[in-house]
Amino acid sequence: MARFTTDGQTASSRPLFKDKPKKKQADRASDTPSAVQLGVHGRYQIKSGRLSGEYVARAFPKPPTHARGLIAEATGATEEAAIAALHDVIDAREAQRHKDRRVDDGTGFTVPNIDEYREALDQVTLSRPQRAMLSALALSGDEGLTDPQMASAAGYKSKTSANRAFAAAGLLIAAYLAIDAATGAQEDEVTGTNILGFRGSPQTNETPGSRILYPELREVLRSAG
Repeated sequence: MARFTTDGQTASSRPLFKDKPKKKQADRASDTPSAVQLGVHGRYQIKSGRLSGEYVARAFPKPPTHARGLIAEATGATEEAAIAALHDVIDAREAQRHKDRRVDDGTGFTVPNIDEYREALDQVTLSRPQRAMLSALALSGDEGLTDPQMASAAGYKSKTSANRAFAAAGLLIAAYLAIDAATGAQEDEVTGTNILGFRGSPQTNETPGSRILYPELREVLRSAG
């Protein structure tokens, strides 16, 4: 009968099983990410920590939002230095954007630039009718849409509902861009509409002019498809 043994030796008397020498633990402190710290600067969420041996701070859209794209980042000798550097980057970015805004000749309103509109539309949550309305207005160009046309494009039964939804979309964008929605607003208009565009010349004393989007907003909506 064959015999089995648990001797753990091979025919050449070498151990068949033996403890492997423990690998020397390398010092990986510089490669191990540290705990991520969260903060806020303006309308952005700040995430900071150590990554690959250096301190990194990054800015992202502040929740709640559907977009999670990186806005800006900076590094520093310490975590505090990286955060301070990122604040400077964000502040410089915002200052340049404000500088790039133009004053509309017809309304006197300071219009956000293309990058601001694009970022805002990526972050705010608009309803399907609101987006349909804005898309239709973008395609209408300088002619714009009358109130009935605008309501029809968005699927609203009444002009009043369409205008309220239009104003609400403007308020969302104004809030994201930290713009005073009441600034430059026409007396007979609902607050928020001036963020998106203006009225054309009235057709009659009883019929208001068509709504026309600012060219900057039109370009963003058209490029988004």
